[in-house]
Amino acid sequence: MAFPSENRRITLAEHTADQVIRAGQPFQVVSPHTPSGDQPQAIAGLEKHLRAGESDVVLLGATGTGKSATTAWLIEKLQRPTLVLAPNKTLAGQLANELRELFPHNAVEYFVSFYDHYRPESYAPSTDTYFAKESVSNKEVDRLRHSATWSLLSRRDVIVVASVSCIYGLGTPQSYLDRSFQLSVGDTVDREEVLAALVDIQYTRTDGEPAAGRFRVRGDTIDIHPAYENTMLRVEMFGDTVERLTVVDPETGEVREVIDRTRVFPATHYFAGPERMRTAADSIQAELKERIAELTRAGKLLEADRLQTRTEYDIELIRHTQVASGMENYSRHLDGRAPGAPPSTLLDYFPEDMLVVIDESHVTVPQLSGMSHGDAARKNTLVEHGFRLPSAMDNRPLTWSEFAARCPQRVYLSATPGRFELTSARGAVVEQIIRPTGLLDPQVTVKPTAGQMDDLLAEIRERSARGERTLVTTLTKRMSEELTDYLDAEGVRVRYLHSGVTTLRRVELLADLRRGEYDVLVGINLLREGLDLPEVSLVAILDADQDGIFRNDTALIQMIGRAARNVSGEVHMYANRLTPSMARAIDETNRRRALQTAHNETHGIRPTALRKKIRHTVSVQYAESQHPTTGTSYNRRMAA
Repeated sequence: MAFPSENRRITLAEHTADQVIRAGQPFQVVSPHTPSGDQPQAIAGLEKHLRAGESDVVLLGATGTGKSATTAWLIEKLQRPTLVLAPNKTLAGQLANELRELFPHNAVEYFVSFYDHYRPESYAPSTDTYFAKESVSNKEVDRLRHSATWSLLSRRDVIVVASVSCIYGLGTPQSYLDRSFQLSVGDTVDREEVLAALVDIQYTRTDGEPAAGRFRVRGDTIDIHPAYENTMLRVEMFGDTVERLTVVDPETGEVREVIDRTRVFPATHYFAGPERMRTAADSIQAELKERIAELTRAGKLLEADRLQTRTEYDIELIRHTQVASGMENYSRHLDGRAPGAPPSTLLDYFPEDMLVVIDESHVTVPQLSGMSHGDAARKNTLVEHGFRLPSAMDNRPLTWSEFAARCPQRVYLSATPGRFELTSARGAVVEQIIRPTGLLDPQVTVKPTAGQMDDLLAEIRERSARGERTLVTTLTKRMSEELTDYLDAEGVRVRYLHSGVTTLRRVELLADLRRGEYDVLVGINLLREGLDLPEVSLVAILDADQDGIFRNDTALIQMIGRAARNVSGEVHMYANRLTPSMARAIDETNRRRALQTAHNETHGIRPTALRKKIRHTVSVQYAESQHPTTGTSYNRRMAA
């Protein structure tokens, strides 16, 4: 049995990607439905382009045509590990839940930023103001991130639904696997060696109930709560022999499964052994000396003094405690990367034949390409004024070219694909306009702003009386707050969705709307792409004639799509004039409506209300899908 140590580790050099990611089973969609409408030709078209080696393919799919289901059937056809990118945490959670239902026997994971609040370190030269990093992390989301990397290193049948967080630095899979160790029934090993191995990979010993990343010892029994699971691993020893391995419910103590072997991965993604820490400290010291000389020659004595004080303090902490505030800024030294080299990210945990699906690509692609520019501008200011070493610039997200180099094939999904996607596809564009349900695009009505509040209130009450829901989108946070207060005072059951709502709470809030716990959801641009709310029959767009990023034709088409999943769907635009963007959005909606109407008449289809299960939050759904009696067995997932 191999335990992590400076002398003997399991390395990726000894395990090819196929060997490391070898467990699991074929991707299999489980659904009472079969492809219909435009889905069969869309699936065939996408498969044809991808098998022909096309690097960029576009699926132009109208809202409500089943793009998620098409994606699932495509994955089943190709049998490739897949990364699905969404533009925000809410849509990522929705997609993860949908795909978990479609792939109950495969691993569907959720990977987004684990911060509920994050303000990066920055400096404002104009006011000489330094802002230290502020963050509040979410332990449950962090566990789900660990689950994603664990699955990728344990099996092949993995789908990870992620936000742009996936292009930010993550501990290398080399280090993550190097520090893992395997336990098998019948192994002969000293108990103290097991405990030392756990501490070495950042698990903390406790005498109470082990939380994620902790372990407990009671006699010959070791209870380990992996950082990536919501169950506990119990190791029972008889002398120096591993006698029994079981998966235990941490709350009830119930044995869920008896297993033969398991692999324990580190409790953190950001890990380096003592020797690497010493090497990194020496490397940081050398860079500091060089940078101090450079600043001194330039006459920047204040900056040189500031940098020396801050960095030498960090170096001492790294040497003696292996931890320092802002440790991520030294990631280049910790990873042993060359200057300018990109960091390791989630993409490096995938095998080479991975497939990338970019949902709502007209929003997600600009996010992916823009992250590195904003990060570089902020860090450059910190470096120039002596707050950070130049190597901090290498603690960054991937650039678009680096991202593309790691993804051999990309599928862009959108009802309104951008120019970049269409140009990159070079004609490899597949349309999916016809809905299997026969549902038509909503009727769009333009209304004057005079008396709009009275009109909106009347429309809301009419739909609430029918058990239907309403979305109202405004331009500013203040407008949303004031409108929410007004509707609440009028007796309307209303909620306000804003950027301050935590990741998992957003999913719960949308589920509450569908369940009818309230009738109206007010928001800004949070009510655009991809929200799957079939109970919504009215979308009210205030200030529709205020042309701009939130009211251009792409944004308007996306908002209109929120009412396309209901037989009675309508969109009311409150405006004093018809802008070119409004006209284009209305024309495109009418074009799609005409195509669907013709299809329905030809095939005798009557529009049918979309019935979709109201899903639990990401964490609850995850727990259900991984339970041994309802999903993938623990033993199969853990075997490596």
